[in-house]
Amino acid sequence: MLIRQESVSDKMALKDLPSTSPLPNASLVLVFGSVKRFSDSKLAGFLKARYPAAQIVGCTTAGEIGSNSVHDDSLQITAVFWEKTVQRATHVKVNGMQSSFETGEQLARQLKSDSLKAVLAFSDGLNVNGSELLKGLQSVLGDTPIVGGMAGDNAAFTKTLQLFNDVISDNLVIAVGLYGNNLVTASGALGGWKPYGPPRKITKSNKNVVYELDGKPALPLYKMYIGEHFAKGLPVSGLKFPFAVIGEGKEVETVRTLLSIDPSNNSLTFAGDVPEGETVRLCQTNHDRLVEGAAGAAGMVNSHLTEANMHGQGLAICVSCVGRKLVMAEQVADEIKAVHQILGPQTILTGFYSNGEFSPRPNTTENALHNQTMTIGYLTEDLYS
Repeated sequence: MLIRQESVSDKMALKDLPSTSPLPNASLVLVFGSVKRFSDSKLAGFLKARYPAAQIVGCTTAGEIGSNSVHDDSLQITAVFWEKTVQRATHVKVNGMQSSFETGEQLARQLKSDSLKAVLAFSDGLNVNGSELLKGLQSVLGDTPIVGGMAGDNAAFTKTLQLFNDVISDNLVIAVGLYGNNLVTASGALGGWKPYGPPRKITKSNKNVVYELDGKPALPLYKMYIGEHFAKGLPVSGLKFPFAVIGEGKEVETVRTLLSIDPSNNSLTFAGDVPEGETVRLCQTNHDRLVEGAAGAAGMVNSHLTEANMHGQGLAICVSCVGRKLVMAEQVADEIKAVHQILGPQTILTGFYSNGEFSPRPNTTENALHNQTMTIGYLTEDLYS
């Protein structure tokens, strides 16, 4: 496995990169950047000419992740050459949020194989129900690990874009299947959010749209708890006050990010499902808790790797939530530095701040949509298997 990276900063143009790419025979190229960068009509052609043998995939972000830093309005380009692993890339245009499950099924059928070891998935960040998408993928692929996330647009909640070779468009879901016994994978996911306020029962919802809490209209109740100041900034301010779904043991099972509100019916729309009957509480956090969560996710990755796997070069795809970035503000790179310190200098980091994160739940084989979470999908090759 060979990995090479290029970065186009906010002050650079594509033409400012060296004339030749650092890995022209790359198999896979991951590209994360701002909406402005992805709106450049020359981008897809430029990348294909630079990496002619590669499948090129990526999406827009709420911030781009490098090995020790976080960027805005940049392009982070990571080229991978597989020495033994086989890959297959595909994509589907989504017809609306209600077709998310069927989209997952369709992608999974194209990737299914006995030798499939992992899937990388990147989706539109506003028009996809991430929970349903993963359910559709899992209905065909079982417990194959799925890592990636939902595209961002710097918390504008207007339009996200996805890249698949020569196509740049919204409403895409992209999946890359990775095959063969030489591939080594590991994952970690941890948040750092703490619930506050009284528990509330979801008494009326439809998948990811919540209409009532404890029999009362959801939006006015939510506004009351976050206060008048933050209520004026919805839905963006809602990124700082996600829902925690509370299990029977009063532990946080899932965190859900607010995507939009609808004053006409007092509803709240989240990035993933919040089923009727679930108990939820609002969450809040601080910088130190979030950094500890990111470090904990990196520790989970290390715990699943052997000593031999940790010495060779590896790629960590980090997908963290836009809400975490808003809380940490100028100190957001601290969580990336914590991850890199734990995974070690042999690990190359890439990724983005998202509207939702895909990763197996900790210590399980169940893939889940996470919100407000640092998720890490780690890939390397064992050439002697």
